[in-house]
Amino acid sequence: MSNTLLEFKNLVTEFKTEGSSVKAVKGVSFTLNKGETIGIVGESGSGKSVTSLSAMRLIPNPPGEITGGEIIFHKNDGTSVDLLNISEEEMRSYRGNDIAMIFQEPMTSLNPVFTCGDQVIEAIMLHQNVTKQKAKEVTIKLFEEVQLPEPERIYSTYPHQISGGQKQRVMIAMAMSCQPSVLIADEPTTALDVTVQKTILELMQKLQKERDMGIMFITHDLGVIAELADKVVVMYKGDIVEQGNVWDIFTNPQHPYTKGLLACRPPLDKRYTFLPTVSDFMKVDDGGNIIDNGISVLDFTKDLTIPDSNRKAKQEKLFAQEPILQIKNLKTHFPIRNGFFGGVTGHVKAVDDISFDVYPGETLGLVGESGCGKTTCGRTILRLEEPTSGQMIYKGKDIVKMNAEELRSFRKEVQIIFQDPYSSLNPRMTIGNAIMEPMQVHEILENDEQRKKRVEELLARVSLDPSHFYRYPHEFSGGQRQRIGIARALAVNPKFIICDESVSALDVSVQAQVLNLLNELKEEFGLTYIFISHDLSVVKYMSDRMVVMQTGKIEEMGDADQIYNKPGTTYTQKLIDAIPEGKLEDIKKHLASKGVKVG
Repeated sequence: MSNTLLEFKNLVTEFKTEGSSVKAVKGVSFTLNKGETIGIVGESGSGKSVTSLSAMRLIPNPPGEITGGEIIFHKNDGTSVDLLNISEEEMRSYRGNDIAMIFQEPMTSLNPVFTCGDQVIEAIMLHQNVTKQKAKEVTIKLFEEVQLPEPERIYSTYPHQISGGQKQRVMIAMAMSCQPSVLIADEPTTALDVTVQKTILELMQKLQKERDMGIMFITHDLGVIAELADKVVVMYKGDIVEQGNVWDIFTNPQHPYTKGLLACRPPLDKRYTFLPTVSDFMKVDDGGNIIDNGISVLDFTKDLTIPDSNRKAKQEKLFAQEPILQIKNLKTHFPIRNGFFGGVTGHVKAVDDISFDVYPGETLGLVGESGCGKTTCGRTILRLEEPTSGQMIYKGKDIVKMNAEELRSFRKEVQIIFQDPYSSLNPRMTIGNAIMEPMQVHEILENDEQRKKRVEELLARVSLDPSHFYRYPHEFSGGQRQRIGIARALAVNPKFIICDESVSALDVSVQAQVLNLLNELKEEFGLTYIFISHDLSVVKYMSDRMVVMQTGKIEEMGDADQIYNKPGTTYTQKLIDAIPEGKLEDIKKHLASKGVKVG
């Protein structure tokens, strides 16, 4: 009997708008086998999610439509069916039952008005002829299988009452509830901490082994692919530009786009003067044709490493100065109330007695899992959250004691780049006006004409077209919106910027561009950064020193490279061990576990 589960043959999916049509997937072909994981990689807009939604027949119509090709599903009884050639009613019997999907954003995929248990029960009862009591037993067993704490309690909780990692596990339990042959996972770990991501990936591998399931794993992170996939499909603007087994793709990438994706991840064992980007390996001409620059990853990166002696000399100069910011015994606690009008029953100690200094021109990294207090710390420094106690001394003045006028001038010097640029931009305001608004508030330059000119200069500086001044936030990609956020922070000529998870939701290639930009701007404008992230590889690349936080407290603090090479606590070691590095020995180990020998 054939091992093949799913065959994509010349799949074409397009989106039609008034007077035009965009082909999101252009004749894609590949095969998924039993017990195999295919990693589909590419940037936003490459067509990877549209490919997976086409397999589920979930393309919104209009404007989307599958206009060509076949998707053949091979059933356990030896027969096969073209999923594009059956009725919607027939498709419903396959969807969830034989082919299941874990969506990128669990909060939008789970219904907020039903408990987590009810939502999994619904999937089971829809496809299997069982009683509600039996479905409940299966659901609780699934919650145990996906390692949810207190499965009985989570069964009765609503999605907003559990963490992001727990919501993702509920989605996995729902997807696994009917024991599908094929699991499609669309960026299931993108917004998760590295430690949670590691447990989710291990869980998926365990379930796959037990059930001989085929997995299509969609991501932009090649580090994750290295530790999970057997085969890799690389997509760019709707086309497959390269596909092959994971070892060949990582050891000998053929296409310049694949080379760019492999090169632009921040390396953990060395420091580069700048991160390579996809454009270093290829150019695209006016006709959309790819031109290979003819450079290998090794040749391009061999001269980028910063010698340790240069770094040490720079740091000696940095730390010989007076600190620009001193945090002393800072606490930020949030009250827990009993009901809407009830009294305070306790406190969440988000920031719990932490102290550190920041020096002019330094990048201080704040790293830790979700809920460790790093974002609350950044917001407290700006008094966006009021501290419970402690001191925050900026240039000799205590921020806690500043009046409204002093606070306004302080916030002109100290800016923040928020985690989600879309929610921090007013959707009704053009991006030009959004950048100009803080300049008007702080009376920078004499009139709006001069301010508009300055905004156009800033847009050009962050690699956006100055003519975009009159466009709205929804007209830009995530990476472009993040650049708008950076331009807005720069508009008031700050001296100090708090970057709060400012690259966590970006593709690795766009992330590399934004990190390079932040470093360039730091040199150009003499900026000081606090760089907040749950991604230790990014923090290590960006930072001079690193502060590791857990449950509101500082676990350890010191030179970023030293902490990575010799972590002082088991918690930091756990964070480092969870980073998917994409090393060749990791790929060898993963393939060996499946009985495949390479190298």
